[in-house]
Amino acid sequence: MGNLKDKGLTPGLAVVIVGQDPASRVYVNNKKKACLELGMYSEEYALPEETTQEELLRLVQKLNAKEDIHGILVQLPLPKHLDEKTVINNIDPKKDVDAFHPVNVGKIMIGDYDYLPCTPAGIMELLKDTGIDLIGKECVVIGRSNIVGKPMAMLLLHQNATVTICHSKTRNLKEIVKRADVVVAAVGRANFVTADMVKEGAVVIDVGMNRLENGKLCGDVNFDEVSKIAGFITPVPGGVGPMTITTLMKNTLTAAQKQR
Repeated sequence: MGNLKDKGLTPGLAVVIVGQDPASRVYVNNKKKACLELGMYSEEYALPEETTQEELLRLVQKLNAKEDIHGILVQLPLPKHLDEKTVINNIDPKKDVDAFHPVNVGKIMIGDYDYLPCTPAGIMELLKDTGIDLIGKECVVIGRSNIVGKPMAMLLLHQNATVTICHSKTRNLKEIVKRADVVVAAVGRANFVTADMVKEGAVVIDVGMNRLENGKLCGDVNFDEVSKIAGFITPVPGGVGPMTITTLMKNTLTAAQKQR
């Protein structure tokens, strides 16, 4: 960062949030805090719930044209009346630091990318830290979202892992997960992965962020049970979340350098 600032370039990130979703608000605050700590420039656009598609698209076009903004992030999910796909498609791919635009998704598919989606890329860093060689390993991703599941499978594949994606229509889910050397749970159901589903010594990455009735946060993995048999396991909160934000900052930095 210091070197860039000496050259008169401060990476700039615009974060757009529509409505009052409490989880989204937490994420946006964390992203702003990270920018501040790193000395990046950030702008927040908090729009009311009833914002129209036209208003949101006008804002995106304005941010596409702003020279001091290198990265644009529209916090998902959007309120039901807005079309996420159209909004993402209107972000300039060069400023798409979430890597959700079809151009960036295509680049990830062929393995020649500028940006990686923040959560899967953060998970790859965590896996690197375990020192485990992924070549030929059985990896199971539970969940097939465009944000985590699909790109996660792609990144594991680029590392020569053998990848299975499971979802709500999968048969014999328990047996499939039990084979895995690496499990990535991104299903959005509290404590969904239990000890009887996990192989002894497996690496378990928990992407879930669920709020229980008592207000406590928990992941998709039953941590107390599974931590007794896993070789490595990530906690919720504090595991994947900070890595997601780190990747977002890295992408914003890359975007600023590319646009320079």
